[in-house]
Amino acid sequence: MASKAVEKRSNQVDPRDEPSAEWGWHGTFPKATRFAGWLSVAALLVMLIGNHQNAMEDIWLVGLAIGLAFALVLDLRKRRTAWRR
Repeated sequence: MASKAVEKRSNQVDPRDEPSAEWGWHGTFPKATRFAGWLSVAALLVMLIGNHQNAMEDIWLVGLAIGLAFALVLDLRKRRTAWRR
């Protein structure tokens, strides 16, 4: 039977599983991802300018921008309080 103990994993990556870890790069681009997120929020809001026939497009654009901005603020809060937990 398998043990019920939970195995803790370190952040180290086995080069056999991820060959890119051998030559130095393995990971994400957290700053670039956040920048792209805020750029996307700005692009959604800039799309409000135009020749819209009704307000349905505006509602979707503003709603998506608010949702994305909310997710980015939650991520910012999570990063700032991560060391406290």
